[in-house]
Amino acid sequence: MKPVIFGLSGPVLTSQERAFFAECVPAGYILFKRNVVDRAQLRALTESLRALAGRDDLAILIDQEGGRVARMGPPEWPSFPAGPVFDTAYDRAPMTAIQAARANAQALGLMLSEVGITVDCLPLLDVAQPDTTEAVASRAFGSDPMRVAALGRATLEGLAAGGVVGVVKHMPGHGRARVDTHHHLPTVTATDAELEVDLEPFRTLNQAPMGMTSHIVFDAWDADRPATLSPIVIDRIIRDRIGFDGLLMTDDIDMKALSGTAGDKAAGAIAAGCDLVLDCWARMDEMVEIAGRLGPISAVARARLDRAMASVGPAQGRFDDLIATRDALLDRAMQDPAEV
Repeated sequence: MKPVIFGLSGPVLTSQERAFFAECVPAGYILFKRNVVDRAQLRALTESLRALAGRDDLAILIDQEGGRVARMGPPEWPSFPAGPVFDTAYDRAPMTAIQAARANAQALGLMLSEVGITVDCLPLLDVAQPDTTEAVASRAFGSDPMRVAALGRATLEGLAAGGVVGVVKHMPGHGRARVDTHHHLPTVTATDAELEVDLEPFRTLNQAPMGMTSHIVFDAWDADRPATLSPIVIDRIIRDRIGFDGLLMTDDIDMKALSGTAGDKAAGAIAAGCDLVLDCWARMDEMVEIAGRLGPISAVARARLDRAMASVGPAQGRFDDLIATRDALLDRAMQDPAEV
């Protein structure tokens, strides 16, 4: 098995992809809108991936957050709210907002597990700042680390109840980035003491089964390399200070925040201490290069992957009931300002 998660080019496996994946055996796959048509097609696609891997516990990922980040959407599936909705509700009624976030995530989990998806890249634990890039601010749970952790915990719990593994992101924090890592490399100049705010939600939820890095340079820790490629940030900050011992994957290495070839970036991330590389765009030449540069998954990374995939049981609950519960809780939070 190679320590990489690959994307797919379309709604079905091509013959070229099937042959390549059978040979290199990636640790998992990630799906995007280009891979999604309807329930029957998506279930058939995930079943074909499991059959190819010969594993029922295959990691099949998707970014299904709600709001602007949703690969499955209307008319086949309903829209879901993004993090700021729960942040606003928390202002009025904290416990009700937490319950709503849990019900929302459980419904998300049920929706994904119904079509064979096993991992949702959610929740964001990034602590928003006044100048946080819109790419993150429009998705975050807010600017208070305790609130972010509380809503993040509820989301992880809800996803697990829905039969799906959650991924905390973007470690060690994306809230201070002023530019979008899809297009630029941000540099954060905050001091080590100031960055404690960013670490707090991740430390609180350091038992999460999976985590994702950020492509950000933190001057206080490693002024020369972004977190994804920094053994200092991964070992001293994520593993030691945060105390995270779950499966650590990169954010998409195709983002313009990182430079070099696909193989350079993949090999650099693994050398820095990431367990898995995330490569989303299904470009065959780049996938071949990455597979050629990476050795087999390490025993430690494989154990973390297996532990993460074993962390959730069968999906529980009824989708329509959970949606109704979420909506009622959000309505209650906004109508009753008395809760403290």
